[in-house]
Amino acid sequence: MTGHSEEDTSQSMKGCRGEKRVSFPPDEEMVFDFVEIKTALQEADCLTLTDIILAYKQNCEKHHVNPSPKALDQLKVQWSERLDYCSCESLEEILKSVQFDFISLQGAELEENGASSLLDMFLYYESATHLDVSSNSGMGFSGWLSLSHLLRQSGCLWRLDACNMPMVDYAAQALSKALLTSRLTVLHLENTCLSGKPLFTLVGALKRNAALQELYISDNNLNGYQDSMQLGDLLKYNSTLRTLDLSNNTISDTGLEEICDALSIQKAGLRMLILSNNHITHHGLIHLHNVLPCLKTLETLNLGNNNLENRGIHTLKESLMINHSLLQLGLASTGITCEGAVTLAEILAENLQIQCLDVRHNQVLAGGLMALSLALKINHSLIRLDLDQNLKEKEEFLIETQKMLLSRISDLCIVNAVAAKGTALQPAPPSPPNCSETTSQPHPNS
Repeated sequence: MTGHSEEDTSQSMKGCRGEKRVSFPPDEEMVFDFVEIKTALQEADCLTLTDIILAYKQNCEKHHVNPSPKALDQLKVQWSERLDYCSCESLEEILKSVQFDFISLQGAELEENGASSLLDMFLYYESATHLDVSSNSGMGFSGWLSLSHLLRQSGCLWRLDACNMPMVDYAAQALSKALLTSRLTVLHLENTCLSGKPLFTLVGALKRNAALQELYISDNNLNGYQDSMQLGDLLKYNSTLRTLDLSNNTISDTGLEEICDALSIQKAGLRMLILSNNHITHHGLIHLHNVLPCLKTLETLNLGNNNLENRGIHTLKESLMINHSLLQLGLASTGITCEGAVTLAEILAENLQIQCLDVRHNQVLAGGLMALSLALKINHSLIRLDLDQNLKEKEEFLIETQKMLLSRISDLCIVNAVAAKGTALQPAPPSPPNCSETTSQPHPNS
């Protein structure tokens, strides 16, 4: 037994009380192995389809699942069959080898763990630019959390479809949190029970969003009171939204007032507003009449499948004559007769901007067609006039007149279209010397 001096013992005790020494090996010896994902992705560029399918099948064996027939179908990633957790995990071999423009998981019956795992992989491998997770009500909290991470961090995802499933509280919160910083430009949330608190949560985020350009929220039973107030706030404070689809809701005349009030104070305006099938009547169009003359950016307005009647068209007459931004107007199934068609003809004689007009599924007979054909002799902007082609007149000479007028209207629209195309192909004339230098630029996605 070797003895220790008192000094040695003192030094030993001193070291135990906290004086520790740490040393590092040379730099070249510190790291003994690493994995670089970009190298794997570069190597994946050389893989053939057979290589990818083989790797996928081997990964399926590893996870004890059968290969997905849909995945093997030329690797078109559109799964409509059930994907459980192991099935989702086995898809990694495909996702790390190929990047897709569009991945559809619609109706894949994703459960929480599988959805979370798969969405995490989508983020890691930057798998798609357009993702559809519609009809997957079983995604659960973890699935929506992973989707939120994907939306916030992805550098390539620009469109998300999440339709046909209830927007429960945690889903609305996860999506809204992501939308604060997401680069998404297109969002589809049709038939997701948005009315009420979910819409409130969503709008709270979208008011600060600086990327989204198209929002589709049809079939959500949005009402003309609280919901329309939220939509009004969205239009007042969001400066990037260009398309808003509100079709198949119950906005009604009251809600239209809220929307029109918001449009009147927009700094950067909406370009497309779809209000078809929203229980709007001619009474509500007075609000639209008041705002249309001051709108500078609205190009498409769809009021189809609302009971506007001839009185509604008459209400909009003067404002449509003054408006210089509207290019497309949808009035299908709005209760218009020949009287309303005559009013539309008067509008077309004055408004030389409108290019497309839809008046299908109305009672427009020979008299209304005559007025429209006469207006087209003056109007050279209209290149498409959608009319019912079935012959509604009963007397023989009126049937022949209707055929002739439909043909004439079609020919006049073709002449306008050819002239418009020729004008577009010609070089733009130089700006006059006093032209303002602050000419507004078109949006890159227009």
